[in-house]
Formats: sequence, structure tokens, C-alpha cells
Amino acid sequence: MIRPLLLLAALLALAACNEETSAERPGPVALTAEAAGHYCQMIVLDHAGPKAQVHLAGNPHPLWFSQVRDALAYDRMPEEDGEIVAIYVSDMGASGATWSAPGEGNWIALADAVFVVDSDARGGMGAPELVPFSDAEAAQAFAAERGGRVVDLAGISDEMVLSPVDVLAFPGQTPAERGAGG
Repeated sequence: MIRPLLLLAALLALAACNEETSAERPGPVALTAEAAGHYCQMIVLDHAGPKAQVHLAGNPHPLWFSQVRDALAYDRMPEEDGEIVAIYVSDMGASGATWSAPGEGNWIALADAVFVVDSDARGGMGAPELVPFSDAEAAQAFAAERGGRVVDLAGISDEMVLSPVDVLAFPGQTPAERGAGG
């Protein structure tokens, strides 16, 4: 009789922990002109392509990223020391989202997104971008137009986000398309 009671107590404690974790997860914050990139400290809205916001435990303000790739790099680098409680990315398939104006409030949870990788798209800082979508069909359409393939979060390797990139090595792109000079 004691074992079933211990099992029940453990399950209730686990459920309480899960409720507490989800209650602590902040929602996405609308992108404003004051948002500065975590690494570059440049105004995020001044750069084309999808954006990301990373929420840390105990910090009421998100860390902003001019590129989705950079937010995933932050998440995967062992030297970054904040407890991440949520990551949101721009939904590039949302109504009105364009490469030059990806939107200020069309955020999706990182884990819920599908991504176009290996396309010709370069993010706001000039590196190859992981282009997020909430809808797989919209992602497929983007890949058909711009190249690349559609993957979920598990399909994005550490090498894709942590390897160095020569942002000036993309022939045929203007500095604005490369994200340079901003």
C-alpha cells in the first residue's frame, strides 16, 4: 500500500513541476525600434530577414537577435550561461511578412517551427539563414523559390549554426542583401 501512495505522490509532484515550468514561460514580446541585437548591439529592425528572441529565467526582457541562426548559436554554445525559458522566431509565412519587413508580432515558438536551410537566403548579419515557418507548405514554397530544404529543429546541426561564415563570399549579392554595413 505504501508503494502506490509513493508513486501517486511522485506523479503529483512531477505534475506540479510541469505546471510551474509552463507558468514561468513568458510569451513573445513585440519587436520595437528599441530592440538591439544581443551580439552586435545594432537595431534589430534595421536588418532584413527573420528575427529571434531568447527569454532567460529572471530577466523580464528578451535577448534580441538579428538572425535566427545567431539565437540557435546562443542556445548551443556552452559558454552562454543563462537559463533559457523560451525562444521565439519570426514566422516568415505569416500574412504580411516579407524579407525586408518580417513582422513585429508574428512569433512562433522555436520548437514549433519548420525551417528552410541551405537556401540562398542570408539573414540580417549576412550569414546563411535558417528561415522559420509555422506552416510546412509555406516553407516548401519558399524552398522551391529560393532553394534549400525543409527540416524541423532536430534537423539543424550544431555545424549549421556554430561554424564560421565568410559573409562577403556570396557573389551576386549587394551589401544590403549580405547584411553588411548595418
